[in-house]
Amino acid sequence: MLRTALRSLRAHRRRFLLPALAVLLGVAFTSGALLYTQSVRTALTQAQTAAQPDASVTVRPDPSAEDTGKATAPALDERLLKRLRTLPDAAAARGTAEGTAFVVGPDGELVGPRQAAGGTNFVAVRGGSDPRYPLIAGRGPRTAGEIALDESTARRAGHHVGDDVRIVVRGRARTVRLVGIVTAHDPRLVSGGTLTLFDTGTAQRWFAPAPDAYTALTLTARDGASEQRLAREAAAVLPDGLRAVTRQDLKAEQEAASGGDEDKLTGILLSFGAIALLVATFLVANTFTMLSAARAREHALLRAVGASRRYVLRLVLTEALLIGTLAAVLGHLLGIGVATALGRLFGATDGPGAPLQVLAPLPLAAAFGVGIVVTLLAAYVPARRAAAVPPVAALRSGEPPTPASLRRRHLAGAAVTVLGVLLVVAASGTDDLSFVTAAGAVLLLGLIILTPAVALGATGLIRRPLTRLTGIHGTLAVENARRNPRRTAATATMLMISLALISAVTVAAASLSKASAVEAEHAMVADLRVTPVDYAELDTGAAARIARLKDAVAVTPTVSAYLELPGGDYLDATAVDPRTVGRVAQLSVHEGSLDRLGSGIAITRAEARAHGWHLGSRITGTVEGTGEKIVLPVVALYDGPEALAPALLPLGALHVPTDPAVQGPRTESVLVKAAPGRTAALREDIRATLDNPALLVQDRAEAGREAVRPFTPLLNIVYALMSLAVLIGSLGVVNTMAMAVFERVREIGTLRAIGLERGRVAAVLRLESLLISLLGAALGVLSGTAIGLAAVAGQEGAPFVLPWGRLALFFALAAAVGVLAATWPARQAARVPVLRAVQTDTE
Repeated sequence: MLRTALRSLRAHRRRFLLPALAVLLGVAFTSGALLYTQSVRTALTQAQTAAQPDASVTVRPDPSAEDTGKATAPALDERLLKRLRTLPDAAAARGTAEGTAFVVGPDGELVGPRQAAGGTNFVAVRGGSDPRYPLIAGRGPRTAGEIALDESTARRAGHHVGDDVRIVVRGRARTVRLVGIVTAHDPRLVSGGTLTLFDTGTAQRWFAPAPDAYTALTLTARDGASEQRLAREAAAVLPDGLRAVTRQDLKAEQEAASGGDEDKLTGILLSFGAIALLVATFLVANTFTMLSAARAREHALLRAVGASRRYVLRLVLTEALLIGTLAAVLGHLLGIGVATALGRLFGATDGPGAPLQVLAPLPLAAAFGVGIVVTLLAAYVPARRAAAVPPVAALRSGEPPTPASLRRRHLAGAAVTVLGVLLVVAASGTDDLSFVTAAGAVLLLGLIILTPAVALGATGLIRRPLTRLTGIHGTLAVENARRNPRRTAATATMLMISLALISAVTVAAASLSKASAVEAEHAMVADLRVTPVDYAELDTGAAARIARLKDAVAVTPTVSAYLELPGGDYLDATAVDPRTVGRVAQLSVHEGSLDRLGSGIAITRAEARAHGWHLGSRITGTVEGTGEKIVLPVVALYDGPEALAPALLPLGALHVPTDPAVQGPRTESVLVKAAPGRTAALREDIRATLDNPALLVQDRAEAGREAVRPFTPLLNIVYALMSLAVLIGSLGVVNTMAMAVFERVREIGTLRAIGLERGRVAAVLRLESLLISLLGAALGVLSGTAIGLAAVAGQEGAPFVLPWGRLALFFALAAAVGVLAATWPARQAARVPVLRAVQTDTE
């Protein structure tokens, strides 16, 4: 049987090439996703294990003691550090001051992802080296104007020892001298982050909660002492609010914290792999179905010479097994390249990472399991049909018997499609995306079952107008598509699935991005707004520097504060400059005056009604996070934009620190009123004055564009990943048309014999391919749009936006796929010799 299967594969190798390629691509993505994820996890584990090799026990604030924010944890200062050094099992103790520090590249942009920009202190010991950060060039930093960088950051930014480097710390850009490059093991570097090292005094100033303090203390156990015993000794001397954590417990916490993002990314990547494999399944099934019909006489001859139905079934499944195995092997090899590309795409290979484990059990098992199982499942039904061919079929010289009626399939498809439509309508009233996803899956399943009926109906409607437009070519193309509706449906389904998902994501992203843009523009209460990028800070002196610019009419910083009121309620307030806020933003004062805001509080009328406050009421509250108590009278009742509601406080009421070393409320933004007609000029002046790439200086239009910006990379990634499914769908169209040529050799010869030229034969096939592709595109775009709108309907305030341009582009791409997919089969059909064609119905 194996020899027979191998001979069959060799004989029909061109017909099996495209389905094998489809499975190969699906396996490559699945295997690559698992290899990439395993590489990241290994790199993170190695970094966490190698990071802080001298830290047996870490002392840090106890999270359980920070439940109300009324009291701060005891300081991790030099006094406590000296006390910990005297513990019996402590060989050494070290203070760490760690925070966020951005590195600016030569292009003026921040290096690496913003959430992974780390800064800490370099602690020089014997010979000026730091055991945590071994030097590979230069020396450690000694003054505030010096830094050291990890080697991957220095390499990416193109910096060398002795260069002037710009960094951003505590909201201000500074130029410092790079004096050293180190080897560092840090989980942030695995994701492409950066690590900037300062001398201890400077790191304490930027990152510690108080002067002469640290963010964490670490202890090194002496030889023979256990981490647990050292942790117990440290806990015995620690004041309330601090906790001693062993290295093993800290590692477990870090793995738990990072596991969620890795699992989410793995799920996304594998879901796209599953979609590609689903489309590949239709291609494999369609190929074996067409081959079973073409090889009916061959199978009948096997039955006639004594082969049983089981033998024929096993023969076809053995062919599928061989194809699946070959696709799995090659797919896993290609998956290595996919994993490398994913690492570059998501930035995980920018830092020190772990090598790909190409023979890791899970990716290897997934590659062979998925490749073989998908191929066997797809080939099972066609194999049963091949086994059911009776021996008498060997005596037939024409086509196989007419396929069974589609009536039951049509009824089932209509029922499932109606159910899917009802579920999508029901899902549009909720914000549960899992419900929307399930409803969309049911709708697509119904359309998959119903597509033969849709194909018959659609081709029946366009038959007459297409004949008038293209003549006999249109008639032949339509009849060819209608001849086998199952095959037409299976081919169109491959494109339908991928285009439905792309359309759903496009509609949802367009609607949500529009909502974000409108919301961002409405949140702009001034001509210009200065805000830090994510994970960055705004220098408290920025407002004063902007106010000195000639085109700045009025400037106010904004600081958010949450006031805990008596009885447990909270008031969300914004601290502003009472002298300028009335000129910066449009506020409608109904009672009182903002002129008295310097010694009181302004409340919106809605908030006043909710609490029973009126002009003159005294509001008592405690500032969350600092425990500072304030008592202020209501001096104005107003209505205004949401960004400055529901309460306004004077900046003086919060005591915003000007020294970055002092903890307290931080400036969130600076609102600026520009002189008439000088908004654009003032924006450029502010950028030049602040000279900080970690700050955004925006007008209303830019605020809207910045709000939309996060959706663009998401769409690009989705398009890139879904292009794999579209590619497989395109292969399905090519495969169907190519095999149609093999099946219709006699038909093509007859057409040639009665006078149809070669070019017209090719035109018929191109038109048939175009019809099938447009059918899949229409079903995919319409169903995907419905699913996308249902997802948007559950999001409060999101408008319905139909991106007509992109949806039309999808139809155009489908048309291009149809034309290009038929190019090679059309050329093959045009080359069929007339005499050979009229003598045989096989290749």
